[in-house]
Amino acid sequence: MSIPAYFPFRSAAVRDSYFAYYDSLALKEWPLASEKRMLPTSYGETFVRITGPADAPPLVLLAGAATTSLMWARNIQALSEACRTFAVDTVGDVGRTTCTKPIRRVNDLVVWLDELFNALKLGDGINLVGVSYGGCLAGEYARHAPQRLSTVILLAPGNTVRRVSTQFIIRMALAAIAPRRFLRPLALWMFRDQVRKHPDWLDPWLELTLNTMRSVDRRLPMPPVWTDAEWCAMSVPALFLVGEHETIYSPDKAVRRLKHVAPQVTAEIIPGAGHDLTLAQADLVDRRILEFVKQNAAAPKTSGTRAA
Repeated sequence: MSIPAYFPFRSAAVRDSYFAYYDSLALKEWPLASEKRMLPTSYGETFVRITGPADAPPLVLLAGAATTSLMWARNIQALSEACRTFAVDTVGDVGRTTCTKPIRRVNDLVVWLDELFNALKLGDGINLVGVSYGGCLAGEYARHAPQRLSTVILLAPGNTVRRVSTQFIIRMALAAIAPRRFLRPLALWMFRDQVRKHPDWLDPWLELTLNTMRSVDRRLPMPPVWTDAEWCAMSVPALFLVGEHETIYSPDKAVRRLKHVAPQVTAEIIPGAGHDLTLAQADLVDRRILEFVKQNAAAPKTSGTRAA
């Protein structure tokens, strides 16, 4: 395999080692038989796991930063019973998606998503779900291409609703500088509900994250906090979910802001969860996603694309 013009891995050997590790992890963690595809875009080939009935509503799943499509392993079975799911490895981030040119602006990611949806022949009527960084990206796409979406579901997006806290920025910086010292405290702070419920989850997560940090040099732009006018103009049926123990910003203030400036957005706090809401309260989050998709159902279209 030739090295692309923009190469986020430390070296070709590191890439191959990481891919072997990633594939072995998928064999252990991904619970369903899925079609795996590489789709062409101008930013490189995008890796997607496709599951669920072919005639079901399309549900695209965007992962958080420094994670892959495998982060949906806990949720994919429930979501794929009612939807045709497309779990994506984000371009410029970790996973099997090839990045052949740098992602310099948020709009690059919007264009990449548009091209990916065209390559998948999804047309319009797409349900777009994102968690954390993926939630930011889902929101940005909803602002720029509302005509393609049936719903957008934002799970604890960074920024977008409220600016991430200074404490979060400091903890992330410390974990990046000295991961063996500060990564475990960061996980215990952000994912305390998941660790309390499933103590054996933490060490494998730390191993995966350390392996990722050693392997990949990620450079992705941070989406902005939206203005009141931008939120007021949101025209896509939108669901915002945030855990009651969220640490990257105040969940209460985020929900209050949305109810004030964008009452058309359904904003809810998930009990017994923080930034780990898709894990610690997976069943509840899955149920709310599927209920929202059903409430706002649009007949999926499989033809017709638009220029990015």
